[in-house]
Amino acid sequence: MQLILVRADDDAADTRALTETAERRGVKVWRGGAGDLRRLGRGPESDRAVALLGPPPTAALDELLARGGLTWLLHRISFPSNVGFAVRTAEVSGADGVIVDAEFNHEQRARITHVSMGAARLLPVLYEDTLHVLERASAAGVRTVAIEDVGDKAPWEVDLRGPTLCILGGEHSGLPREVLERCQAHVRIPMAGFVPSYNVQGALASIASERLRQLHHPGTPQAIPGIGHPGTPQAIPGKRQ
Repeated sequence: MQLILVRADDDAADTRALTETAERRGVKVWRGGAGDLRRLGRGPESDRAVALLGPPPTAALDELLARGGLTWLLHRISFPSNVGFAVRTAEVSGADGVIVDAEFNHEQRARITHVSMGAARLLPVLYEDTLHVLERASAAGVRTVAIEDVGDKAPWEVDLRGPTLCILGGEHSGLPREVLERCQAHVRIPMAGFVPSYNVQGALASIASERLRQLHHPGTPQAIPGIGHPGTPQAIPGKRQ
């Protein structure tokens, strides 16, 4: 158990006993409102207390890459708010953690935590150099997947299960060649409009949702009438290709 959440106004004897026992054993205690417990809780007793189980919400780089699931690497994202939204989406979709390569100061990192709505406290958020992370991922046998508009695969054509590191580039420049060349797969999220790319959290959510589909409903997605076979993106007249 990593932490428990109880209502700030709950002064019942059994709640005090629970929080005192947790604190003695080194378990963090969060206190929030009824709305926090409704959002985070599961089951009929979640109105009193909620516990977070699983791996610790902190980890060193090699420990994070060894967890065996999906880790996100955000390369040179310019705006802290975009990182905060991405961290929240990563946590909601069950990622192991998020790695950020950007020179954010203390105030900007606090902004990331705030925008993430507390999600940054529930999973590891590390600040590391991209090339160093790719080197450690290769040494650990972690599959590296670049998400970029030069990709030659659709999201459903790449196995996103198992130990995987997905890399997203910054809002303006995307991923540089030196990063792309070190990745084992290159994925392009389908687009049909004139704007040249999704925002960071939108792209992350798209890939995260496809990973969850692969984990829980494996198999090739069915073609949607009028759209074309999912493995063969169709040209759209007048649109950016």
